[in-house]
Amino acid sequence: MFKALFKAFEVRWKSYRHRFVPWIALNLQKNERTLRQVKDPSRDKLVEDEEVFGSLVCLFTELLKNDVKNQSELLRFLPQSKRDKYTNVQNGTRDAPCAVVLNALGFRIERKRSSLQLAGTGVFVTQGRVPEGSTVAMYPGTIYQADEPIFFQSIRNPFVFRCIDGVLIDGNDRAISKIVSCSGRDRFGPFCLGDCSWLTSDPVNPLAVGQYVNNCSNEKAANVCYQEYDVPEGFPLELRQYLPNVNYRADTQRPLRCVVLVSLRDINCGEELFSNYYTIVH
Repeated sequence: MFKALFKAFEVRWKSYRHRFVPWIALNLQKNERTLRQVKDPSRDKLVEDEEVFGSLVCLFTELLKNDVKNQSELLRFLPQSKRDKYTNVQNGTRDAPCAVVLNALGFRIERKRSSLQLAGTGVFVTQGRVPEGSTVAMYPGTIYQADEPIFFQSIRNPFVFRCIDGVLIDGNDRAISKIVSCSGRDRFGPFCLGDCSWLTSDPVNPLAVGQYVNNCSNEKAANVCYQEYDVPEGFPLELRQYLPNVNYRADTQRPLRCVVLVSLRDINCGEELFSNYYTIVH
């Protein structure tokens, strides 16, 4: 009986550890391919924020154009010049969101069974090719500031991402995290300020699967890295509906924190995404 329980725990742990930050911290020196060395946390940027901004706006614009028939109520609140940008669409048919990503960014990513033994779900490039320095995925979830309660949500939760400044993002789409999630709550008049479809198996923003990207290993080198991105005030209001993050408290004064995954090299069709963590070099 004990042997069977131990075996079940071992299997579960081997899957859990691929995203469990304390385990990674204890094993960094044993697995140096998981490390990306940076001299200053404030400079932990593979690409400039302006490039991330451009990629997200490009994709979100195409997603809105693709869904323009269902966006008519929202669009009427925009100035005519902005409205024309979305409504002057030649093709009246609606494509699947993943097809929009392929057309806009040149690649498509999907969740599939990981190539790592016992790692569970992973994320693969299933069409096209990802150029180096591209925004490949986003880490969705509820954002917790350092003084906000996350203890119960974090129990047996391998999807809590810790930012450099201690901000936490809970990307779990199940259990208590799903119940607590504040996605869909925040609005500015008719404009929704966040996307909650990442909690389903069919997200409206297909990039919002970054929580399922597994950590690299000595056998599987990293091809993407995490990069924090604070959404600027100038981000188009009508496109914020595709941001898969929301603050735990609606009255949080800080800019909305997002985490994107950026490609470290060209990534070809069929490859699985593997991430790494940074270490500060003094």
